[in-house]
Amino acid sequence: MGKIISIANQKGGVGKTTTTVNLAASLAVLEKKVLIVDADPQANASSGLGIDVRHLKNTIYECLVGSIDPHVAICDTDLENLKIIPSHVNLVGAEVEMVQLENREMFMKNVLEQIRDEFDYIFIDCSPSLGLITLNALTATDSTIIPVQCEYYALEGIAQLLSTIKLVKSKLNPTLEIEGFLLTMYDSRTRLNNQVVEDVRANFRDMVFDTIIQRNIKLSEAPSFQLPVVMYDAESKGALCYMQLAKEFLDKNELENK
Repeated sequence: MGKIISIANQKGGVGKTTTTVNLAASLAVLEKKVLIVDADPQANASSGLGIDVRHLKNTIYECLVGSIDPHVAICDTDLENLKIIPSHVNLVGAEVEMVQLENREMFMKNVLEQIRDEFDYIFIDCSPSLGLITLNALTATDSTIIPVQCEYYALEGIAQLLSTIKLVKSKLNPTLEIEGFLLTMYDSRTRLNNQVVEDVRANFRDMVFDTIIQRNIKLSEAPSFQLPVVMYDAESKGALCYMQLAKEFLDKNELENK
């Protein structure tokens, strides 16, 4: 049975989509079968992997609201082992359409249960909010990765996210765990970045990934070429960071499964 992991933080610009795409791609390079579910109406994960969402008939929106078979929404990428269920701007309206329905928090779970056995890992790229779609993602997942930007307001809002995770765990998904906190956009030259690393490690200890994602121009450029960084420039610092994260992620999960 595949493991489902959400990438969540209601704070924008912390590296959720970058992490989703590049961790998933790195695992695909390591010969794992991986699916990305783009649950953000901005559809950046989809466009960053070369999917033209303007002409798609089937996206995660249709899976959630139209109850279509998720298999017909799965798209190929340039990596053989990496697939994606793309998003669409229509997803903005999904929360309004779902809010009056029974078991509205379970829709994503019901969709992914149909396909989870076909993948080793499924990653859900969440939107920068704690709305109904993100609640669906947390209800559907086995664990969540929380990207934390190495900036002044890094810990702002994390308490609210942790409170939401605790609520979901108690009411909707008792097996939900935190996979780990991931430090992103790190620049070793700045005192502030180093202070943030110390603060996050002091607060969350062994829940923080050892791997730190460093600032890297290739990482920023790759989406404009509609490629994960491992395909855009495999020798770049960004690609090496995410490959290291993928190996750490696998080591942890394979150890847990023994």
